[in-house]
Amino acid sequence: MFNFEDYTVTKAKRVNQALEEAVPLQYALKIHEAMRYSLLEGGKYVRSIVCIACCELVGGEEALAMPIACTVEMIHTASLIHDDLPCMDNDDLRRGKPTNHILFGEGIAVLAGGGLLCLAFEHVVSKTVSFSSERVVRAIAELSSVVAGWVKRVGGRADDGSLELGETGGGSDEDVERVRIYARRIGLLFQVVDDIVDVTMSSEVLGKTAGKDLVSYMATDPKLMGVNNAKKFAGELVAQAIEELTCFDAAKAAPLYRLAKFIANRDN
Repeated sequence: MFNFEDYTVTKAKRVNQALEEAVPLQYALKIHEAMRYSLLEGGKYVRSIVCIACCELVGGEEALAMPIACTVEMIHTASLIHDDLPCMDNDDLRRGKPTNHILFGEGIAVLAGGGLLCLAFEHVVSKTVSFSSERVVRAIAELSSVVAGWVKRVGGRADDGSLELGETGGGSDEDVERVRIYARRIGLLFQVVDDIVDVTMSSEVLGKTAGKDLVSYMATDPKLMGVNNAKKFAGELVAQAIEELTCFDAAKAAPLYRLAKFIANRDN
């Protein structure tokens, strides 16, 4: 029987180790210290685990997906560092710890986020060596769309779905499209649930400032449709995501099935 907790804990440890190696303490020391502070430990690595699970779904191995999984985590962390800045969301708590700029200062935080973003693309190009050049280019195109979505989010809100995808390990175009749709559904699901817990949980539970979206007058789903309708919408997104997995081997799809349920039921 598939053990979801063991699977995610094991994958998260391996992702963390790979990130440790990818971002060592080196010159410029303070910037790399800030990069590692936000990147390592404390995160759930959900996006990275989804990348690995998608690769395994179509017959690939964890090692093939790890460079892209790390790259996705770098891009995501860069977005969090910059989102928390005083000129953006102006938050001082992330994952239960002081945000990057609170600990290192605004200047270092800006450089740390930018450094992670640059390193992300260097990493995927230099470490993804087992795929054809055509597949690597497709992966870079997917990742570039993530960054484009991040830029759009500066002025409002972007669909985070592509952030979950990366590039799969040998799947057909049809396989890739099904995984892409699944990823978009759970990406939107993640945001909807994030908005729900923002207004229903305390800062202690969340590990970040509760109610921040409403205070900032952001167009969160609970504000637009109410908490109950937002929860109903989340349930619909779970069903739509899982529907995309029905054509795959059930055992290989189990991690992605459970991940959708995990995202829907999280409280932080």
